[in-house]
Amino acid sequence: MSDTAPPGTQTLARGLALIRAVAGGATDLRGLVEDTGLGRSTAHRLVQLLVSEGYLRSGRDGYALGPTLIELGFQALHGSPLPVVARPVLEELAEQLRDTVHLAVRDGDSVLYLDKLPGSRGAEMRSRIGHRMPLTRTGVGMALLLDSAPEWRELYLAETPAEPGRVRPEDLDAFLARMREYAESGVAMDLEDNEPGIRCVAAPIRDATGAIAGAISVSATRPYMPAARMRGLNRVVGRAARQVSAGLGHREP
Repeated sequence: MSDTAPPGTQTLARGLALIRAVAGGATDLRGLVEDTGLGRSTAHRLVQLLVSEGYLRSGRDGYALGPTLIELGFQALHGSPLPVVARPVLEELAEQLRDTVHLAVRDGDSVLYLDKLPGSRGAEMRSRIGHRMPLTRTGVGMALLLDSAPEWRELYLAETPAEPGRVRPEDLDAFLARMREYAESGVAMDLEDNEPGIRCVAAPIRDATGAIAGAISVSATRPYMPAARMRGLNRVVGRAARQVSAGLGHREP
């Protein structure tokens, strides 16, 4: 739990810490106390309130996120114009290509998935709405970074699964070269960077100011996504992203 909560908001901060702990996998009071550092009696009292208000629920398997969070989550999702504007384009892509289609935004230093239409062939992917993934290890994440060249190096170093200081210089150089190429073409590719056997093509969505507001990706297993098809999808995915961008008020130069 953060120690920097503004004066008078400590109880709220504690309640939010408990919700995050449950979201992170804590299912009983002991786990909540360990994750948040709260006293047992304080945690128990706050959990009772959160359960009564529907933010948490209690069942045979312990605590879980409650229906109030689901309700508020859908309200937050549909309060943004991006998922509403993008949905018809996503549906058209999914029907045309039969592959998995994602809509995502950047939230801090991670990818946040706002929508997913599963493909009708190949293996199911582990992504889901509300799931977070690394920016530099996913096609949609790299698409979200196309305008952020000063951040590429540090984000890659932070997200690469290796011992600190042990990232191979040649791997970093290869990533930076790829990003420069993607920035020039306006389309990014996941070459099984994040999930073995899964490849994708992604393109950024821009708002009325020209800033990147989100990204679309089309993903499939390797047999359905050979290099030649990925190159062919560049135009298709880029066109879909421009359609959504136009719906957000973006105008091409």
